[in-house]
Amino acid sequence: MSTASATASTAASTSGAGTAGPAAVALGGGHGLHATLSALRLLAGSGTLADRVTAVVTVADDGGSSGRLRRELGVLPPGDLRMALAALAADGPAGRRWGALVQHRFGGTGALAGHAVGNLLLAGLMEVLGDPVAALDEVGALLGLRGRVLPMSCDPLDIEAEVTGLGEQPAQAHRIRGQVAVASTPGRVRQVWLRPERPRACAEAVEAVRTADVLLLGPGSWFTSVLPHLLVPELRDAIITSSARRVIVLNLAPEPGETAGFSPEQHLAVLSQHAPELRVDAVVADVAAVPVPDRLHRAAAVMLSPGGRVHLAPVAAVDPAVPRHDPVALASALGAVLAEIGSQPGSPDAVRVPSAPGAAERRRT
Repeated sequence: MSTASATASTAASTSGAGTAGPAAVALGGGHGLHATLSALRLLAGSGTLADRVTAVVTVADDGGSSGRLRRELGVLPPGDLRMALAALAADGPAGRRWGALVQHRFGGTGALAGHAVGNLLLAGLMEVLGDPVAALDEVGALLGLRGRVLPMSCDPLDIEAEVTGLGEQPAQAHRIRGQVAVASTPGRVRQVWLRPERPRACAEAVEAVRTADVLLLGPGSWFTSVLPHLLVPELRDAIITSSARRVIVLNLAPEPGETAGFSPEQHLAVLSQHAPELRVDAVVADVAAVPVPDRLHRAAAVMLSPGGRVHLAPVAAVDPAVPRHDPVALASALGAVLAEIGSQPGSPDAVRVPSAPGAAERRRT
């Protein structure tokens, strides 16, 4: 670890020192990870979890502002990392102000059009410090971060996929490359892998997973934000062998492109296909998003640890323009899950059900 990274890491680790409760690590990217982190912050605020929540973020984006900076500067694509930082920004006026700033995106038609301020800040710090982890810790300190944001790898990665349903011969398999291409394909994604083939994991991310009490996968773009964490060998091994309780949070709906037409159980089947050794303690799904619960229960049985089960709860936001998880509802559901799995033999520190922060207000809307 570089001196800059070590210094920033020390500052990050001491900012939440002294707080009790199980340590949570959420793995994913984009809006799905943002929803999970927002829910975990509520649980940390209620004392259900340790105050410091860690995010481990995918680094394969090749579109938009992130793709431009990646191609021009050779840095990690910063967009998903920026969103995770914003989700964990401090609640006070300074944290909210800086959080809004890093999320601000320039308009117009010039060279800055479409770039988010936080993307430029992260890219600049990565170049100056020569260490993406140190850069993230520096921005985290600026935002008064309640936790830490880490990349799953310190090297930019590419996603490749085998897809059918393209061209005049639908059964013929085609290879496509790039997160944007995979996410938007009109075909059916059969399998994904990363380039380079055996990418190096971020050492700090591996350590966070190994020492966590609770690991959460999903929601998010299944093939391009969730699954990649199981395709980095050292990170995959840490997830599978960690003594932490593992929780999967399913999407609310199939995504156009990569998971079009997928049922909830097909999402689980994809995880089992790519990581057959993976065992989890709970699967969380929105009750309205599971038309045939028995099918989901049967699919989950393949990967559930002894005592694990499917948890159906109302976790969707009310009448959103785009399906998204409501952080308060998700926090309430996760709190109940953590209380249940925390009381099982061999569990980490017992956790208690939160009082569902803001639940009464949400019911009145």
